[in-house]
Amino acid sequence: MHKPLPATRDAAAPPAAPGSQPSRQLVTFTLGTEEFGIPILAVKEIRGWTPETRLPNLPPHVRGVINLRGVIVPIFDLRARFGGPQTEATRRHVVIVLTIGERLQGILTDAISDILDVADGDILPAPNGDGGLVDRAAILGLVASGNRMVTVLDLGRLFAAETQALDEMQDTMAGTAGA
Repeated sequence: MHKPLPATRDAAAPPAAPGSQPSRQLVTFTLGTEEFGIPILAVKEIRGWTPETRLPNLPPHVRGVINLRGVIVPIFDLRARFGGPQTEATRRHVVIVLTIGERLQGILTDAISDILDVADGDILPAPNGDGGLVDRAAILGLVASGNRMVTVLDLGRLFAAETQALDEMQDTMAGTAGA
C-alpha cells in the first residue's frame, strides 16, 4: 500500500516575505503516546507494513530489509532504537521510507499524524536531562502545535552509527570483490 504525500511547497516558489522567518514542513508520526517530526524533504514514500526479510546478526532495532522496486532498504524499528521494546508490527503500522545521505532507509512507526509548517524560530531547544525515549544528540528540538508537543528528530545524527556501519560494510565488500 503506497500512500502519496500531499503536495509540498514548490522549490521555485517565491522567497518568504521580508521579516518573516524561514520555515520547513515536517511529517509527524507517533510511537505510543509520543509524537515525532522529520523533514518532509527526507520522505521518499509512506507505506503500510509488510513483513521484512530478517538477516542474521542484526541488532534488535533493525527489523530486516524490504525490496522496494529493486532497491534493498533496511527497516529500523524506532521504538526499539529508542530503547523500548520491539514493535509487534501489524497491518496498522506504517513504514516511512527516507533518503538519508545517499541511502534509502525505512523506519517503522505506529501511525502518521500530520504535516506541519513550522517556522525555524518555533523549534525550541530540548531541555537537558536524561530519561527520555530518544538520544539527546538525535533531537533537533521541540515544537508546540496546538496542545501537543512534537519532538523534531535530526535524521543524520539518529542514523549516524548505522550509516557508518553500512559504509564500512560496503567498502569491505568492494575490497573483497576486487581481490
